Amino acid sequence: MRIIVESKIGAPLDQVWQAYTTPHDIVQWNAASDDWHTTRAHVNLVVGGEFSSRMEAKDGSVGFDFAGVYTNIIPQQLLEYRFGERTASVEFHQTDDGVLVKVAFDPEDTFSLEQQQGGWQAILNNFKRYVESFE
Repeated sequence: MRIIVESKIGAPLDQVWQAYTTPHDIVQWNAASDDWHTTRAHVNLVVGGEFSSRMEAKDGSVGFDFAGVYTNIIPQQLLEYRFGERTASVEFHQTDDGVLVKVAFDPEDTFSLEQQQGGWQAILNNFKRYVESFE
């Protein structure tokens, strides 16, 4: 079973794609709550290329690296990647009023499905706010 989160972004597709795949932008939006942030990000946007984001509590008490390898890339349409033993996909669909971003991922065993869905949705909501702030 995969968990799915999605959001419609009111911005041009090229802008949405760039903000999702550029390290400078990723550190601006990649957090599930205001007390967390991403301190650095790396993206090698090619199949077989590695990516990573360092996510930390702002008080410095805890942090972790979210890292993986891209397994499929269709520019401005699809990202698929492996992180550990899990996989995820990010779809970008142009609509009449924006871009629907849909993220599907394999859950892990530590946190409940609801917590995982809530955390990934919160990150996607931050992404939406960030990209829409450009307009």
